[in-house]
Amino acid sequence: MKQGNLVEVSITDLNTSGEGVGRINGQVIFVPDTVTGDRALVRLTRVKSKYAEGQLQKLLMSSSDRIRPRCIVADKCGGCQWQHVNWEHQLLSKRQQVIQSLQRIGSLPEMQVQQTLHTAEDLHYRNKATYPLGISTTGNLQAGYYRKNSHKIVNLNQCPVQDSRLNLLLKEIKQDIQQQGWSIYDETNQTNSNQARLRHLSLRIGHHTGEILVTLVATDNKIPGLMEQAKIWISRYPNLVGVCLNINPDRTNRIFGDQTHTIVGKPYLKENFGGLEFRILSDTFFQVNTAAAELLLNKIIQILHLQGNEILVDAYCGIGTFTLPLAKKVKQAIGIEVHAASIMQAQQNAAINQITNVDFYTDKVEKYLQKLNVVADIVLLDPPRKGCDRRVSETLLNLQAPKIVYVSCKPATLARDLQLLCGSGIYEPKLIQPIDFFPQTSHVESLVLLEKR
Repeated sequence: MKQGNLVEVSITDLNTSGEGVGRINGQVIFVPDTVTGDRALVRLTRVKSKYAEGQLQKLLMSSSDRIRPRCIVADKCGGCQWQHVNWEHQLLSKRQQVIQSLQRIGSLPEMQVQQTLHTAEDLHYRNKATYPLGISTTGNLQAGYYRKNSHKIVNLNQCPVQDSRLNLLLKEIKQDIQQQGWSIYDETNQTNSNQARLRHLSLRIGHHTGEILVTLVATDNKIPGLMEQAKIWISRYPNLVGVCLNINPDRTNRIFGDQTHTIVGKPYLKENFGGLEFRILSDTFFQVNTAAAELLLNKIIQILHLQGNEILVDAYCGIGTFTLPLAKKVKQAIGIEVHAASIMQAQQNAAINQITNVDFYTDKVEKYLQKLNVVADIVLLDPPRKGCDRRVSETLLNLQAPKIVYVSCKPATLARDLQLLCGSGIYEPKLIQPIDFFPQTSHVESLVLLEKR
C-alpha cells in the first residue's frame, strides 16, 4: 500500500478517536466518517509500518447503523465525530472501547462490563459552549467550532448539541458584536494593538434553573461600549443573570485567562444538582451534561449502600460537585483539589447548603493522600484525562480503603490505573459502568467500583 492509492475497505470497528477501523492484508486502516458495517472506497493519506490512514471517497455499501446527520454542518464541523452513527451503535461502541482498553492496556482478565448508561436525550445536552471568534473572507463575524483537523471556524447560528435555549443568544450576540465593530483576535497575525481583541464567546446555562451567563474572552479590557451593550443584553434576555469579561493576553490555545471581570449582573449562575444549590462561574469546571452527571451521582449512591457512618475522601473534588451531595449521606467528607479557586467555590457551596461535615484542602492529590490523618472508608477518584499520578495509586495501595470509586473520562488511562490497583491483588472490580456523557462524540465516561479483597 502506498500513499495516494485507492483501496476498498470493510469497516469492522470504531476507535476512541471516532474513526472507522478496517484492515487490508492484516494492516489496520483508520478512516474518519465511516461506520461499522460500511464498505468504502478509501484514498490512503498516510501509510506507516503498523497502520494507515485514509479518507472516505465513496460508500460502496452503507452500514445499517449509518444515519443522516441531524446537523447541517456535521461533515465540516469538528465538534462531533458521530453525527452519522445511530445512537444505539454509539452506545455499543463506547462499551466496546472500555472492554478493549481494559484487556489490551490494562491486561485485565475478561470481566463483565455493564451496558452503557445514558440519558433520554442525545442532543441539546451541553450546558456550556465556548466558541472561537473570527472574521470571514467577506468581513463577517464568525463564531463556531473548528473544522476537523484545522483552525478554520465553521460558522454557526445554532448547535443541536448545546442546550437549545442558548441558540438565540448565539445568533443575536454575534450580530451585536458585528455591529459594534469590536476588534477580533487573529491567531495568524498577532501584532500589538492598543485595542482589545475578542477571542471567544462563552455561553453557560443552568440546566434546571435556566440561568444564563455570557462571557467574552479578550486580550484586554479596552472594549468601547461594552457596558452599554451588556445592559442591553441583560434587558433583552430575561434568564441572563450576568455578563463577564475574561482577560487572556497570552499567545496560547488556553481559552480562559486568569482574570474575569463582571460587567453587568452576577459573576455566577445558580444550578440545582443532587438536591443542592451550586454557584458556577464562567471558568468553573462543571460537567457539561447535567442529566448524565445526575445519573452518575445516583449510580455512585446506589452502589455504595451508604449507612451514614462512613468517612469519604474525594480526590480531584473540583467545586464539590460530588463531594457535597455525598457528604449529606456520610459521617465526614474530605475534598482535595489542586486549584485554589475551585476549593474556594467548594467551600462557598458548602456554606450555601449548610453542609458542615466536609473539609476542603488545596493540594496535589498525591501529596495530600500521603499525609491523610483519617482512615478512609471510601476514596472517590475523578482525575483528568491523564488519569492518576502513579504516586496516587501507590499511596492508595498503602491506605487500603475498603472501597475505591473511580470515575474516568478516558478508558486508556483508566485501564493503566486499574492494572496497578488490581494487579497488586489488593483490589478487585465489582462494577464497571460506561456512561454516555457526550452523545455524538467518541468520548465515554466510566464508573468503576473497586473493593478490597
